[in-house]
This record gives sequence, structure tokens and C-alpha cells, in this order.
Amino acid sequence: MAESENPELSIVILNYNVKDLLLKCLESVFAGKGKLDRWQVIVVDNASSDGSAEAVKKRFKVPETSVAKQLLRRTEILRYAQNDNVVNLIENKTNLGFAAGNNVGVKKVKAPVILFLNPDTVIKDHAIQKSLEALLSDPDIGALGCKVELPDGRLDYSCHRGFPTPWNSLAYFSGLARKFPQSSLFSGYTGSFLDITKSHEVDCISGTFLMVRKIAGEQTGFWDENYFFNGEDIEFCYSLKQKGWKIYFYPEVKIIHFKGSSSGLWQTSATKVEKETKLKAATHAASAMRIFYKKHYYKKYPPLFRDFVLWGIKALEHYRKFKILTGMKYE
Repeated sequence: MAESENPELSIVILNYNVKDLLLKCLESVFAGKGKLDRWQVIVVDNASSDGSAEAVKKRFKVPETSVAKQLLRRTEILRYAQNDNVVNLIENKTNLGFAAGNNVGVKKVKAPVILFLNPDTVIKDHAIQKSLEALLSDPDIGALGCKVELPDGRLDYSCHRGFPTPWNSLAYFSGLARKFPQSSLFSGYTGSFLDITKSHEVDCISGTFLMVRKIAGEQTGFWDENYFFNGEDIEFCYSLKQKGWKIYFYPEVKIIHFKGSSSGLWQTSATKVEKETKLKAATHAASAMRIFYKKHYYKKYPPLFRDFVLWGIKALEHYRKFKILTGMKYE
């Protein structure tokens, strides 16, 4: 079955220097694809230096996308008629970051539903089909995320969380959320007090596996490019909520996430990442916190409290960089 000219789902995978994981991710996507599934697969490579783009071209069918060859598109589709593994590859000349990189992929989307999927993931048990069915079952659901597990079986909390209000953030970073996981007062950010075995509405899901109606994404402008790395999925969900869309956590299916494989900020990374890259990622993570706080919460609090929060973000940034430089565990 060829890539459909009228797909029901477009899958956008943004890659940066995780070639082997990207190939495994794509293999898991295609392995779970049925004959009736109409998917468009788009890989956006953010100027990787590890040969990711070349590896995709060798392993999968990559249609010609240059302007001069556009007229050959229908011929190419027929040529790949017996091969499901068609990947639309976009090669960025520079690393645009997560938000801008994904927005490049959005421009090529043909389907009414988009799945933003990290390359350091493995799809399990028809997670894509079942998630799509769940999203389409309720017209009020704007975005949906499945259960995201780390390699050791733990839940990646990012797939099921509340918004990082100053209190939620304080409870999380102080360790109160971990100490009192069943308390709605202290675990507002991680959402661990909710039943994660059942589907329910949440504030925020992860950009690791974020399935969204295209019409909902268009209303928010998709990804806010003020964010380079980290925090853009929280901003996306916040914007969707403001537009009246529901966001759902769907734990009936799962994926495996080798978290931090591009940034190196988590122990679950499956790649070796240089300290310089880790330090830059830590800077971007702190920047994301400041952007979100200033945009949505800054004016809601008195001046002294505002400055205290910003000081706290700066202190956290320095602490994280210290841990990276000394080889301490980041988490």
C-alpha cells in the first residue's frame, strides 16, 4: 500500500543526532502499520551531524521533494505502491530547535490529524491506531497523548501533568510532590494523584507523543517558536485549553521513550551526549521556564514574589549546570 494522497494521519518526527534511534522509531511505526492505515510519515532533520538523513534515505523510500521534481510525485507514489515504508524527508540547514523544526514539518502535512513523535521512542501494540480512534471519538478533544514509559518501566511524568504554576513548580522541585504523590495539593504538576490506569482529561501532555487535530493546532499557530528546547509542549497545551479544546491522557496503549537522547539531560538517554550540548540544553530549559512564567503568571503576582520566582529559576539553572559539570545525576 502506498502513502495515501489523502491520509487520515500525518506523523511528524523531528530528529537531531539520534540516527540509530530514529531508524528504530521508524521501523516500529511501519511495523505496526496495517494495510488499511492511511498515514503520511514526515521526518524533519535539524541539521544532524551523525548522518541521520543519509541513513533514512538508505533504509526507507524517500520521494524526491525538490521543486524541479514535483511533477513526478504521482509517478513516485505509484513506484512505491508495493512498499509501505515511504518517508518524506526534510533536511533543515541549521538546528532550528524543537518548536520551529516541527513547524517546518507542519507545512507538509496533508491529514486532518497530526502526531508529533520523538525519534527516541518505540511504538508498542498499535498505539497510533488506538490513540487516533480515541481522539476521534470525541469532537471536543483537541489533543491526546498515550502512556509514555521510560526504559525501566517508570512513567515519564511529562505525558501526564498539570501546568507549572509557581506553587506546582515549588512543590515539584522541592521534592514535596515525590514525598506526597497522592496529594492534589503537592502533586499538581505531576498529576500523580489521578488514576493513570484510566483515560481522563489533563492540563498537559508531552511533545514526545502528541496527537492533535490540525484545526486545533491552526487555531493556536502550532508551536511557539520563542521556545527553542523544552517547555513548548506545555505552551502548546496551554494555548489549546485557552481555545476551549480538551486534552486527554490515554493510557490504554504505550510507547517507550529513551528520554534525553538528544540533550543528554536524563539518565534514560540511549546516546552519548557531549557536556557542551548538555549545558546548552540546560540553558534552554531554564529559558523555557522564564518564557512561560512571564507570559502567563508574572502579572498575577506582587513584584517581590515575581522576582523571587525568577531568582529561583536562575538558581535552578546554575544548580543543573553544576551537576552536569561535576558528572552528577541530572534528574
